[in-house]
Amino acid sequence: MDLPVVTAPDADARRAAVARYAELAVPTGSLGRLAELGVWLAAVQGTCPPRPPARPRVVIVAGDHGIAAAGVSAHPAGATVRQVVAVRDNTAPVTVLAPVSGASVRLVDVALQHGDSFQHGDSFQHGSAFQHGGAHGGEEGPADRYRIRRGSGRIDREDALTDSETEHAFAVGRALADEEVDAGADLLMPASLGIGATTPASVLVAALTGAEPVAVIGRGSGIDDHGWMRKAAAVRDALRRARPHVREPLALLRVAGGADLAVLAGFCAQAAVRRTPVLLDGIVVGAAALVADELAPGARAWWLVAQRSPEPAMALVCGHLDLPPLLDLGIHLGDGTGATAVVPLLQMAARLLAETATAADVEPV
Repeated sequence: MDLPVVTAPDADARRAAVARYAELAVPTGSLGRLAELGVWLAAVQGTCPPRPPARPRVVIVAGDHGIAAAGVSAHPAGATVRQVVAVRDNTAPVTVLAPVSGASVRLVDVALQHGDSFQHGDSFQHGSAFQHGGAHGGEEGPADRYRIRRGSGRIDREDALTDSETEHAFAVGRALADEEVDAGADLLMPASLGIGATTPASVLVAALTGAEPVAVIGRGSGIDDHGWMRKAAAVRDALRRARPHVREPLALLRVAGGADLAVLAGFCAQAAVRRTPVLLDGIVVGAAALVADELAPGARAWWLVAQRSPEPAMALVCGHLDLPPLLDLGIHLGDGTGATAVVPLLQMAARLLAETATAADVEPV
């Protein structure tokens, strides 16, 4: 699949931000990673000083996975629908935190097993009442515009998707990113909901980093030792099927990923193409980003990792992409809660660079 070339963030704006920090009336290096964030924001916005993100947007991609039937999660297969209801009702952690960060939340059903009762592309603005329609509450078009299939295949025994479904899902992800950027989002936070989704995510990470199954398997939703062993067997079997395709990112998504992972990969890649910053959070998004960076080299320059996930596979993602997490919150939800919690740091970093006095400002007259 041919994607437009990803251009690098603005080097002149980066240099201007570094120079401005050198002029601030604070000891050199005293602002630590907040200074690094300010420089990154200046580069991805192409201006110095940078602006605090004003329209951060969480886009949650929901889909079920056939591998959940193998008992790899603490939750039963099909329970994703309850998580979707919590988002709809503004009681999910991400919708509780969104107003604090000034973020809005959108949920898109791409592969729920029981998704007929939900509007595809539903939008939840600042934790407010449930809204139907498009990226910002407008007309959405056909109800199945983003729908790929009912659940992804059980990857230890069969492919997750067909070739055409994989291409469609990746294109849906790109279209979602385009919609959000065109609607004015200045910071994107891809997220996921799906029982069993950490299993295909772990397989993708193992395949792309060369890790063994035991190195990528965590406790996910809180599985016990027996659940961990079932998950290890599922990852082992799926990885055996996936390894012949490690140099073919779309084929890897087809064999061992899923509709949600393919959509998220397209979303992350297109956000970089559209020169829009992204906060990555959680192993499902992290695995999708690994694939996206293979398909769109250089995309990682437009991304930050919000927080350190307890999932061991996420440490491999961060190392492979050379993106150290901003915080260590211990959050292992995939719904964007960790990313939403980090948004105020970016807003603070921008204001520090723009509003802190320089040495010249405080020199005695």
